[in-house]
Amino acid sequence: MTSRSSKVTARPSSEARAVARTQTLIKGENGIGTVRKTTLPGGLRIVTETLPSVRSATFGIWAHVGSRDETPALNGATHYLEHLLFKGTRRRSALDISSALDAVGGEMNAFTAKEYTCYYARVLDADLPLAIDVVSDMLTGSLILEEDVNVERGAILEEIAMTEDDPGDCVHDLFAHTMFGDNALGRPVLGTVDTVNALTADRIRRFYKKHYDPTHLVVAAAGNIDHNKVVRQVRAAFEKAGAFKEPDATPIAPRDGRRTIRTAGRVELIGRKTEQAHVVLGMPGLARTDERRWALGVLNTALGGGMSSRLFQEVREKRGLAYSVYSYTSGFADCGLFGVYAGCRPSQVHDVLKICRDELDTVAEHGLSDEEIGRAIGQLRGSTVLGLEDTGALMNRIGKSELCWGEQMSVDDMLTRIAAVTPDEVREVARDILGQRPSLSVIGPLKDKQASRLNEVVA
Repeated sequence: MTSRSSKVTARPSSEARAVARTQTLIKGENGIGTVRKTTLPGGLRIVTETLPSVRSATFGIWAHVGSRDETPALNGATHYLEHLLFKGTRRRSALDISSALDAVGGEMNAFTAKEYTCYYARVLDADLPLAIDVVSDMLTGSLILEEDVNVERGAILEEIAMTEDDPGDCVHDLFAHTMFGDNALGRPVLGTVDTVNALTADRIRRFYKKHYDPTHLVVAAAGNIDHNKVVRQVRAAFEKAGAFKEPDATPIAPRDGRRTIRTAGRVELIGRKTEQAHVVLGMPGLARTDERRWALGVLNTALGGGMSSRLFQEVREKRGLAYSVYSYTSGFADCGLFGVYAGCRPSQVHDVLKICRDELDTVAEHGLSDEEIGRAIGQLRGSTVLGLEDTGALMNRIGKSELCWGEQMSVDDMLTRIAAVTPDEVREVARDILGQRPSLSVIGPLKDKQASRLNEVVA
């Protein structure tokens, strides 16, 4: 079992250097699973999880910036910047960055979301110092040259085109717009062709300087590592870049709510010549800090999270109306989404939507059986553990937890919390969430008569 510890110790430091604060957040057995956190004087947070039984390590830097921090004119700037940080620094060219990790068999990548961005590298444990130096250099020393901005613009436009060619992916962006409208959460992370074409090197540089100072960053590392060594190496890399401009700076707090406006009963259709119609039927969900999220996770699993789920059984197994059908949740700082996705032949779209709407209404009114809830709890506990079986997943967990919640929860605590969900809690959250009027997003070649009937689904 693991236990929590709130003991705070100040690490010794020379007079020329300010003191860092180190905490043990989760104490594992024999050092396995121990999570420690050090906050450097410049406001940079470093969290690590130790797993001595592996020979790899994953190092990541999380930035407290996502597409919801963009104005309409800057839509796509966060993702654009993610690309540009790989293009070169004062110390390394783009080729130097990529070849450094390739030479040791490492993997390096990044991703942008609506509320955060992450850059990471997975390497052999012996090569962790190299990964720390390269990724830290990218985050602190990017040049963002105009020629790189112009070259990368083409790659990003191709990425937008690739997404547009995948309606099963694109429909989720459409659903976000259906629910949030022209709000930052409703706009695509990649931006649009128009906004990407309008972004300049100068605007992106200003965005970079505003959002990438140490107080907005969280460093996370997991695997066969030593916390104190990671702290020393990260500190040296950031000091080399002159990143700590304000020694007394404090880390930015997790996001608070903004009372994002959401809609109900709205329908959006994009007509497109595809073999399938792709639909998302959903409603407002829960913010990621809402305590009811554990019950919603169980509800989501039972309703559309596996082969034994209600939606899979009713839509695919019993009727063969779709190959892919599932439900999902998305939680943000102040709000969330609950959605049901299905891809089916255009002629079957109304049958699929009716079944999905009927199941949502039935569960909202009558709840799930104790057997379904018990099975979902077991499935959710198992998938939680299986999803944390590599150092990359561990790095993601501790980095995101620090950035978004400002705290850590051990795997044992997570499993205990899931197991403690009661049938009444699941039924209550089902009434609250599924009882709302849904909205609908559709991409596909629907005829006029079919399109005119879509409003019936959300009535």
